[in-house]
Amino acid sequence: MTWRDPSGRTLADYPHPSVAVDVALLTVVDDRLCVLLHEGRALPGTFLRIDETLRAAALRVLREKAGVTGEEPRQLAVFDDPARDDRGRVLSVAHVDLVPAPRLTRPVTPVDALPPLAYDHTTIVEAAVAWARDAHRDRPDPRGLLDEGFTLLELQRLHEAVHGGPLPKDAFRRRMQEHLIDTGTLSRGTVGKPARVFRRAPREHS
Repeated sequence: MTWRDPSGRTLADYPHPSVAVDVALLTVVDDRLCVLLHEGRALPGTFLRIDETLRAAALRVLREKAGVTGEEPRQLAVFDDPARDDRGRVLSVAHVDLVPAPRLTRPVTPVDALPPLAYDHTTIVEAAVAWARDAHRDRPDPRGLLDEGFTLLELQRLHEAVHGGPLPKDAFRRRMQEHLIDTGTLSRGTVGKPARVFRRAPREHS
């Protein structure tokens, strides 16, 4: 039985937008926060198929346009400016993830040196960067970009890359110290005095 509203119209009688899924896949390379672009001009994206979930579409985008599998991007925000896409009325359900650079096989672009991007993808990247910076505000390397063991200098350099600039050394280390476990080992193969190696403490669940 087909649903009809009081005027006798079905859902198909109402104009409806297309739904796109765009993924901002972030990483850190050479101490700079970077994003993976598709063909150098847009985020990897696709139109949602009638029989798939948003999650499935995001995973398909990563697989087909970014060459990435095994990640789990999360929804970032909905971008719904009626004029955002000159092809017609298209909503974008943007997704975001932050992954270690070795998992990516395609070139990435520093977020502070983006070329002009299609649609409103520059705005989506800005929102993704804000998400990443918020995630790194109070927790050490929350997305596991570093190896299991790392020095405080390596940790600070990672956070500064995400933050986009230097962070006060003493304040940063005080904020992070309670979330770290000293492994009791020292770094090797570095110039100067060996540094203590830490790992992330398990998250507490309420």
